[in-house]
Amino acid sequence: MSDLDFQFEICQNKINPECLAEKLRSDKSLGGIVVFEGRVRNQSEGKKVLKLEYEAYKALAIQEGVKILDEARAKHPEIKSLICVHAEGELEPGELAVFVGAASAHRDEAFLGCRYVIEAVKHRLPIWKKETFETGEAHWVNCSEHHGAACN
Repeated sequence: MSDLDFQFEICQNKINPECLAEKLRSDKSLGGIVVFEGRVRNQSEGKKVLKLEYEAYKALAIQEGVKILDEARAKHPEIKSLICVHAEGELEPGELAVFVGAASAHRDEAFLGCRYVIEAVKHRLPIWKKETFETGEAHWVNCSEHHGAACN
């Protein structure tokens, strides 16, 4: 498996889902391709969201992200291509915050691998988000709510 087939990244620029999905499609022997796009919602807690700001402990996030991809591949060895890119910085509603894609010969392994990666990323990566609301109120989402003991 090449580095292009197995990729985790924290991205300061806008995530290009079309480019990432094309990487998944490059191997014509793979028939099951699953993509998850996590986008910024325009509301949270019943309030209108103006923007989110993601902040990552980048070195640790990349190390843990690569570990998550390794685990997904070990659990689902049929997966031949696995990509996860998480945004860092300010994003507006509708913009892409996280992309996960998995490709395998058949759909089941691709679905399972993609699901494993996004769930693990949301629970284990040291990435925090600050929500800014239309009211001017802003707050950081409590790390311990989403990352458990790793943030204590």
